[in-house]
Amino acid sequence: MGTLWFGGKIYTLDQENETVEAVYTEGGRIKKTGTEAELRSLFGSQINERRDLKGHVMIPGFVDSHLHMIGHGEKLLRLDLSQSQSAEEMKRLLLEKVSNASSDEWIIGEGWNENNFADRKIFHRDELDEISPNHPMMLTRVCRHAILANSIALDLAGITDETKDPEGGVIMRDSNGKATGYLLDRAQELVKNAMPEVSIGFLERALSSSVDDLVSKGVTGGHSEDLNYYGGFTRTYETFMNVINGKRKFRANLLVHHEVIDEMRRQGLGYGDGTEYVELGAMKIFADGALGGRTALLSHPYNDSPDTSGVAIHSIEGLTTLVREARTHDMPVAIHVIGDLALEYAIEAIEQFPAPYGLRDRLIHTQVVRPDLIDRLNQLSVILDIQPRFVASDFPWVMERLGEERMAMSFAWKTLLHSGIPIAGGSDAPIEPVDPLLGIHAAVTRKRPNDTHEGYYPEQKLSMFEAVSLFTTGSAYAIGREDERGKIMENYDADFTVLNRDIFACDSDLLLQTKAVMTVVNESVVYSDFN
Repeated sequence: MGTLWFGGKIYTLDQENETVEAVYTEGGRIKKTGTEAELRSLFGSQINERRDLKGHVMIPGFVDSHLHMIGHGEKLLRLDLSQSQSAEEMKRLLLEKVSNASSDEWIIGEGWNENNFADRKIFHRDELDEISPNHPMMLTRVCRHAILANSIALDLAGITDETKDPEGGVIMRDSNGKATGYLLDRAQELVKNAMPEVSIGFLERALSSSVDDLVSKGVTGGHSEDLNYYGGFTRTYETFMNVINGKRKFRANLLVHHEVIDEMRRQGLGYGDGTEYVELGAMKIFADGALGGRTALLSHPYNDSPDTSGVAIHSIEGLTTLVREARTHDMPVAIHVIGDLALEYAIEAIEQFPAPYGLRDRLIHTQVVRPDLIDRLNQLSVILDIQPRFVASDFPWVMERLGEERMAMSFAWKTLLHSGIPIAGGSDAPIEPVDPLLGIHAAVTRKRPNDTHEGYYPEQKLSMFEAVSLFTTGSAYAIGREDERGKIMENYDADFTVLNRDIFACDSDLLLQTKAVMTVVNESVVYSDFN
């Protein structure tokens, strides 16, 4: 017995502008597409449910190719600093949080971004001590590659003015040599390791909140990186199994950080294992940091800080060793690369140890590229995993970081796509908003909502079809499911997003007023705001 979907415009995403009149699904799969009359005639006695779309628009389900699902839930549950437009506003929010905190509570804030402040202020530990003299404080920057900590938190972490920078991290210091509380990349872990372990109950609340929010925005699945945090692989993996598997229908592909590979193996698990809704994906490796904190690894110094070219999380030898380790477990790799030198390191490592036959590696972010690297990428079995919303968030300050000469090959999504390299699209939530329609808007306009200019480097704008494909066919291709997900075609999974507007036939700014009215996973309606 199955379901007939009809009464709206249904885009297949197989070819641009291709539509069908109706879809028949059965057992969680698409059995056939065609006209409503044809499907009623063929499957009349088997149709036990009829879903009239009432003029709305159905597309393949949005899948976020890169996010942190528990982290997104934490942002929903904790102090959100991402909307602060000044240091004064951020301070006010922190003081309010401190005033309501229990005696033993850590003050945890998410998403601050000094580039939103007119003065670009980054708080010093002394200022944080004034705000929170009795509670340890840890504030995560929007990029998640830097934190701020007050003196109590630094003391608990054992960080003094004499503490050496850890490999792949930086403890920022002022002109007097005093640790400022601003910790970059792997230096963050010193404080995070000193924090009390979050409870299973909190993890489940965070993940539940995350999934509920995702499906409300039309997202049917996500490729998430969480397993090296929150107490390690086992308790985090079990959180996904408890919350999603059998309770909430959502397709989670979990990247496995290289530091928890051994724990995964001890559980008797490997690449591709799991269930219909929770499966283990590629080995995650960080090659560098982020442009915001100047820790993305560039081949030439930063334009606005010539004394640094960024931070290599691993040497080229270390990165190659990790890629080789992945191959011993028959795993593809998913490497975080933002700077062009980090990308070069990743390419060299993959060239030495290519992806196992039939699998493909993924390079996450790929924000700064060079022409010579595109040629090498085209020789590899890789997909680029981009986050279009970074254009809306990082411009115009990123031009100061990189300088004009590098901009032609930075955030160059059109160039990369037209070079023949496959691309998937995600949000990197909680760093960026999780709504895929905002990512699609950024990809097709290259500007922030309400900006009046023609877009940053408008020659790199994607078409609506290209942008939507990032979050549908692209995400399916990233995990080798392109023959069963990402399109509305026979024998594909019955995962759909229903929108209140035809985004292929409207002005791009109307994306900002578009919303999901129904989300369908495995033929089941998991969210509905249907009128």
